[in-house]
Amino acid sequence: MAFTVSVGEADFAALRKENAYYVDKTEIMYELVHDTNNKVTLFTRPRRFGKTLMMSMMENFFSIRKDSKSLFDNLAVAKHKAFCREWMNQYPVLFISYKDVEAEDFNGAYKMLESRLADVCKELADIGKNESVNPADRDIFNRLMYKKAEEDEVKNSVKTLMRMLSAIYGKQVILLIDEYDVPLAKASEKDTAKNHYYTKMLDVIKGIMSTALKDNEFLKFAVITGCLRIAKESIFTGTNNFAAYSVLDADFSQYFGFSKTEVSAILKAADRSETADKIKEWYDGYVFGNSYVYCPWDVVNYLSALKKRRDARPKNYWKNTSHNGILLTFVKHTDFDVSDKFETMLNGGTIVRTISDELTYDTLHSSEDNLWSVLLMTGYITKADPKEEGETVSLKIPNREISSIFEDTVVRFFTDTVSNDTVKELINTLWEKREDRATEIISGLLWDTISYNDYHEDYYHAFLTGLFVGRGYSVDSNKEKGLGRPDILLKDRKNRRAIIIEAKKSEKESDMDRDCKEAIKQIVKEKYAEGLKGYEEIICYGAAFFQKQVKLKLK
Repeated sequence: MAFTVSVGEADFAALRKENAYYVDKTEIMYELVHDTNNKVTLFTRPRRFGKTLMMSMMENFFSIRKDSKSLFDNLAVAKHKAFCREWMNQYPVLFISYKDVEAEDFNGAYKMLESRLADVCKELADIGKNESVNPADRDIFNRLMYKKAEEDEVKNSVKTLMRMLSAIYGKQVILLIDEYDVPLAKASEKDTAKNHYYTKMLDVIKGIMSTALKDNEFLKFAVITGCLRIAKESIFTGTNNFAAYSVLDADFSQYFGFSKTEVSAILKAADRSETADKIKEWYDGYVFGNSYVYCPWDVVNYLSALKKRRDARPKNYWKNTSHNGILLTFVKHTDFDVSDKFETMLNGGTIVRTISDELTYDTLHSSEDNLWSVLLMTGYITKADPKEEGETVSLKIPNREISSIFEDTVVRFFTDTVSNDTVKELINTLWEKREDRATEIISGLLWDTISYNDYHEDYYHAFLTGLFVGRGYSVDSNKEKGLGRPDILLKDRKNRRAIIIEAKKSEKESDMDRDCKEAIKQIVKEKYAEGLKGYEEIICYGAAFFQKQVKLKLK
C-alpha cells in the first residue's frame, strides 16, 4: 500500500478510512478511564499538537451512535478486550469544538457560538424528534438549532443536550469540548474599556461550562482541551474530581506530539529516513512533562512535501497558522525589557523563570512571568530539562522553526521602532550612491538589534525589506519566491528611478569583499536591470553581511 499522509485532517474516521498514516495514540483512552477517577479532565497543549484529532478519536470510540470497531482494528486500545467490550460504542457522546468562536467584537463572537451550537443540533437532529425527550427540551433544541434561543438557554445548552441524550439512551453522557478557551483568547485581544468583550464572553462560557460540569447528573465524564488552563475559580468553580494536565505534567505527556521513535517509524514507512536529522533540527525539541516530542503538524506537512519532492527543504509551517502576534506584544511591552533574554535564547542558551500553568486571559500581561508562562503553554518556548520539576524551570527555544519566528519578530519590532530620520538618511545615501555612508548607517542599525550567532541570509533580507517598506516607495522582495529576481528592488516611480540590492551572507569577515563582487556579478548575469523598462536611473548594489557587519559596493 502506498504511503499516504493527510495534512490538516482532524476527523479520525476519515483519516482511517483514507488509509492515511496514523500515529497510534488510542492507549490514552484506556489510561484515562481505567487508571484515573477524573470526572473532568483538561488537557492544555499548544495548537497544532493533535488535540482535535484526539477528541475525534475519542468520540468515535465511545459514541453509541457509531459502529467503530473496524476503525480501531490493530490499534493499541484494541488489545484491551474487556475494556473495549465495556466502553466501545456504549455511551452517548456530545462533542463540541469552540475553535471557530471568535470575532472582532462580542456580538460577532456570540453569533459564532450560536452557529456552532446550531451545527451540533443539526448533527443530532433526530433527538429533537424523539418522544423520550421532554417536550420543553425539544422546544429549546429547536430554538438552538434555528439560532433563536435566549441567552440563558445558550448558557444551559450543553446540559440540555446531555439531558436529551441521556433520556433517549438511558445512560450518562460523555462530554468532549475542544479548544474551550479560543473564545476567551480572542476576547482578551479585542477587549476595551468600551465594549467589555472579555467580561461578556467569560460570563457566557462560564455559564455553559458550569452548568455542564458542576453537579450534572447526566455527566459520565468530560474531556476538555485548550491552550491555557484558565484559573479554576474563573471558569471551573465547584467542579468536582477536576484534573488538569499541562505541558509541565508527566502524566499523559506521550499522547500529544510525536516521539523520536514514532517519527523514525513514519520516515521508514515513507522511505525518507535520510531526512531524520533535518526534521529533528526544525521540528523536535519540545518537552512535555518528561517526554521529548516533535510538532505533528510540522512533521506531517514536511512529509507531504517530501512525498512530492525528495529534496524538499524544511520550512516554517507555523508562520501562517498560529497567532504569532503574542511575541510582538511581548517585545513591545514597556513595563519590562526582555531583549537580553531573547538574545540569550536566540544564541542557544536558557533562561530561568517562575512559571504558572493556571492563568486568566485578562491578567496575561500583568507580569513578565505570566507572559513567559503563556509562551511556554503556547509552544514558543519549552522546558530545557525534562527532569526539572516545580514552578521554577529553565526555558529555551525548542527548534529552528520557532527560532525563525523569534528572528522575524525581532526584525519586525526593530523596523517598526527605528527612527524615520535614520531610514530617510539611508535611502538618500543610496540614491546618492554614497556606499560608504550607507554601509555605516546599516552597520549602526544592525548593532542596535538583538544579537545572536546563527544569522541566516533570510534574516538580513527581512531586515532590509523591513527598513524600506512603508517609506513611500514600491518595495519588491523575491527572496522567498525563488524567481531569479533581485533580493530587494526599491522603485521610485515618480522620478523613474530604482535601486537593486543583492545580498549575500559571508562565512567570515575576510570574504565580504569577494561576496559583494559575487552579488554584483549575479545582478549582471541575471540581467535584473533589464526588466525595469521605463526607469531612467537604476542603481545596483552588492551587499555582504557577516554577523553585525555589512559592506555595500556599487556596480
